[in-house]
Amino acid sequence: MSFIRPELQKGLWRWREVLFAAGLVAVALWITRLGGYVFIPLGLVLGALGLGWGAVAVRRLRFARTVDAPGMVEIDEGQIGYLGPTFGGYVALRELTEIRLIDIHGKRHWRLRQADGQVLLIPIAAAGADRLHDAFAALPGIDLGALSRALDAREGTEILWQRSAHAALT
Repeated sequence: MSFIRPELQKGLWRWREVLFAAGLVAVALWITRLGGYVFIPLGLVLGALGLGWGAVAVRRLRFARTVDAPGMVEIDEGQIGYLGPTFGGYVALRELTEIRLIDIHGKRHWRLRQADGQVLLIPIAAAGADRLHDAFAALPGIDLGALSRALDAREGTEILWQRSAHAALT
């Protein structure tokens, strides 16, 4: 038996990482108030870690959507996979050359292109699509803030990330 309403419990669960980061900042402030040559620097370091963790958690939260699209996203061994009912496949992160966010019949999809021209479409509301944030973070020169803003906006098919020619050679 739960003493918390189910919708509140669901909201708290969704925001759990941000809440833990805020808790770390609160503990850091308490440690800093103790004063001294040890506690003040320790509190400042913990506070900086908590703020950084909170910023990343908020960006991850923007990638999380209600699952209302078919299929499942899988990330394994440097590959992004989408297992869908009508289409799917895998794209290697090291072979990825372009990321776009497109609309298909009113539904938003990530469009991932490989060096050989192969394209993988992943609905943003597919199960596990929130894990794409961490996979995209490994790409050189990516602006995760731009990806998050594009998720909230209703933009066209502009390129959100493209591997530079120099990075493709290495």
